[in-house]
Amino acid sequence: MYRDNMRKITVPEDGRMTPFKITDNVYFVGTYQASVHLIDTGDGYILIDTGYENTFDMVVSSIKEMGFDLSDIKYILNTHWHGDHTEASGMMATLTGAKNVISRIDAPEVERLGYFKPDVLVDDGDVLRLGNTEIKLIHTPGHTRGTMSFTFETTVNGEKLVCGMHGGAGANSLVPSFATYYEGCREDYLASCERLLGIHVDVFIGNHVWNNDTYEKYLEMQRTGKNPFVDSEEWVRFINHCIDRCNSLPPL
Repeated sequence: MYRDNMRKITVPEDGRMTPFKITDNVYFVGTYQASVHLIDTGDGYILIDTGYENTFDMVVSSIKEMGFDLSDIKYILNTHWHGDHTEASGMMATLTGAKNVISRIDAPEVERLGYFKPDVLVDDGDVLRLGNTEIKLIHTPGHTRGTMSFTFETTVNGEKLVCGMHGGAGANSLVPSFATYYEGCREDYLASCERLLGIHVDVFIGNHVWNNDTYEKYLEMQRTGKNPFVDSEEWVRFINHCIDRCNSLPPL
């Protein structure tokens, strides 16, 4: 559990995954390479990240397969600027008319790389509202300087629960050989984790499928009819794993 890296993908199609419903209003529509989630707010949809450019068609196909109209996607919430989460965000915005949202701190990077021009810049404590959904944004630097995590209310069989995501859990960026390493990132990462530990989450959705065993949980849902995503203790287990992973890195 809690793998830190993905298995080898030879061609993009190797990462194709069946889209599925996680909670009453949250759907997985991504690929093995990069998670993409859709939130149905009752007044349009919010996408969390869009993945790589070379998996764009798969994500679009998954959204359609779940019966959603692409023109009803209103916002794309980009958790951080790395290409595995944002490469396709400009393409998705062009196709759907959605507005791209990203932290003010990470915005210059997506513009520099030509992924997209942000429409909405957000800061710590901001709330993204659409329909019946309010996404509370939490600045959690470390993986990048501007990584955003978040929580929002969801329901499972009508029961109100809190859904949350760590927007940049990978410790791979905390070593000098990684292109986006910056001085103080480990300290930022640990402080962000400590902050997230103080937040209650009932349904943990992964920024990558290996963060929360997305696919294994999907198979369990199919096999048992139960929802393994509902686990009020998993968030704390995962954040503690992130802390341990950071602390196990070689000294600088």
